Amino acid sequence: MGNIWHKPKRGESLQPLDEIDGFKVRPGFYNRDGAFQAQGGVSFTIHSFGATRCSVLLFHPREKEPYARLTFPEAYHIGNTYSMLVYGLKIEEFEYAFQLEGPYDKEKGLLFNKNNVLLDPYARAVAGQQKWGERREGDNDLVYHARVVENNFDWGNSRNLEIPFEDLVIYELHVRGFTQHESSGVTARGTYEGLRQKIPYLKDLGINAVELMPIFEFDEMEGHRVIDGVHLYNYWGYNTVCFFAPNTGYSSVVEHNHEGDELKALIYELKNNGIEVILDVVFNHTAEGNENGPCFSFKGIDNNIYYMLTPNGSYYNFSGCGNALNCNHPSVQRFIIDCLRYWVTEYRVDGFRFDLASILTRDQNGAPMSDPPLLRAIACDAMLGKTKLIAEAWDAGGLYQVGSFPSWSRWAEWNGRYRDDIRRFLKGDGGMAGTAITRITGSRDMYDPAHRGMSASVNFLDCHDGFTLYDLYSYNVKHNEKNGWNNTDGDNNGNSWNCGVEGETDDPQIKKLRRRMVKNAFATLMCSRGPAMFYAGDEFCNTQFGNNNAYCQDNITSWLDWSRMEEYQEIHDFFRYMIHFRHKYAILRKPTKTTACNLPEISIHNGYPWNGGTDHNSRLIGVMYAGRDEQDSRDDIIFYAMNAYWEPLVMQLPELPNGLQWKVCVDTSVEYEDGKNMEEHTEFYYKTNLQIPARTVVVLVAE
Repeated sequence: MGNIWHKPKRGESLQPLDEIDGFKVRPGFYNRDGAFQAQGGVSFTIHSFGATRCSVLLFHPREKEPYARLTFPEAYHIGNTYSMLVYGLKIEEFEYAFQLEGPYDKEKGLLFNKNNVLLDPYARAVAGQQKWGERREGDNDLVYHARVVENNFDWGNSRNLEIPFEDLVIYELHVRGFTQHESSGVTARGTYEGLRQKIPYLKDLGINAVELMPIFEFDEMEGHRVIDGVHLYNYWGYNTVCFFAPNTGYSSVVEHNHEGDELKALIYELKNNGIEVILDVVFNHTAEGNENGPCFSFKGIDNNIYYMLTPNGSYYNFSGCGNALNCNHPSVQRFIIDCLRYWVTEYRVDGFRFDLASILTRDQNGAPMSDPPLLRAIACDAMLGKTKLIAEAWDAGGLYQVGSFPSWSRWAEWNGRYRDDIRRFLKGDGGMAGTAITRITGSRDMYDPAHRGMSASVNFLDCHDGFTLYDLYSYNVKHNEKNGWNNTDGDNNGNSWNCGVEGETDDPQIKKLRRRMVKNAFATLMCSRGPAMFYAGDEFCNTQFGNNNAYCQDNITSWLDWSRMEEYQEIHDFFRYMIHFRHKYAILRKPTKTTACNLPEISIHNGYPWNGGTDHNSRLIGVMYAGRDEQDSRDDIIFYAMNAYWEPLVMQLPELPNGLQWKVCVDTSVEYEDGKNMEEHTEFYYKTNLQIPARTVVVLVAE
């Protein structure tokens, strides 16, 4: 006899239908992925195309052996989805995982094993990861459990700031490294709370966006080793364990079943202070690695779907980290979009920077696609419609798409060519003047404003990956010996220049030149069209001692040393001034609707007025921006001049209309002091001939 249908009364809660090992159960909520608290119990839902049987394991907190193993009845299995509501569970009293049974055929990419304990891909919290640099005793086999999270954070009436993309000054930082050093002066060093305590500093500096290096749950103990007595970790976090869970190692307090509250409080306060939040996300690979890596989640659920596999079942490795996610498979595409929507809605983030994003353009065989379904879906998704999307448009497999990344007028790119070309020009390489002008004025050779707008090129001169800005002018070559790979890791083509001595020196002239080069770089960045980004600590000349790949250094190599502010206060004040200068003048960031004094929006004056020509020996450039500030009804004319030569050169400035005069606002050869009259320290001849010292940027405003 079949089941008798029961018509529920209005308002009646769902009733158990079956009992498994003493737990009352019924089919769960198939459209709600992962585990969540429901009326009377907890619903568990997981998808697998290849599994033939599925069980949910329940653990007492911090216990390795489950106290219950509940196998999903066949009636709870619809399509490729298993879902079950288990009654009587209190979320603070258990952790959970899954076990899946199915065929094992390595060459076909099928790795089902009924003994594997598998982490829920949609888990909102991962158990056992709370204390940084430590793993629970006996957990060296990388077995992860999940917890159910109660989401009751009150965002009130807060809304996203929606700052125009081209107006952003982005500050890239590592949550732990930003405040871990004792000089940071915060009470919760190395945590979300520690960063929150630094918000007044960020606001005063003038940045309006932070880009957080990976904060999804990752395992810093992956690859843990000791070199010369120093513990090395996977410090940066580009090895995601779980994409929906915040890294609990960055929390200052234990948040069992409320994981993420401290991060949400940070984001809430950043927004209240006018600062957007961009997350650095790693959808190109996972911490499961290659054939020799652990199997704790995707491998045991649907290995042949989630990863790009070779014909013999091995892993394509376009990430340099052992595997590559099969991002354009419909199931993986859905998972990634679910994840992005989750962080936008539950954490109110404003944007994402996609690590090694060129992998996201590859098909299941690794071939680049001209119209990748995933990127199109993200660009066209309604919930992500105002979310900023930034691609690191290359990968470790040699695919380089800077200037050609599929965009749908939505995707921006880290402009690696801006970084490389401007670095070469600033240190005086020949033949770079014309290219530098193109980069400064928006890289229109790569990003046609008619199709890509004014925000496609995210300009930067340094980031977490490579030299700090100070080290860029202190080292000719990398010094990564402490990483333990005999200095073979890291980029060998940094376009750096040590100004005459490798590393630290007491020579006052070299120290003065290095300061000037740092200011030249930042002044150029702030006078370039497109969103701007720089790395935390650049503003007080933070150093990594020549290490340009500090991914494993959880120590003073990577931590910001805030005591350097004492020695480099002038550099900090200059950065602050230049950021506020950029915010003040819209024409530095984008065209205005109306021209100023009938002058062209952008004009080039290399040495003398209206000279746009360059040759191999050109090292003196001049860029003039002109436009009307619609908010202040003010005509703005700004002139950026750079002498990258090792001797002084004379720049003849264009004559100004309507009785206007040139006023010097920036001269990097002069030590910056708030309120200092730069005119008194800058050499003019006949009001329009300006002598620019060697290796100096001068910026003028028409008044």
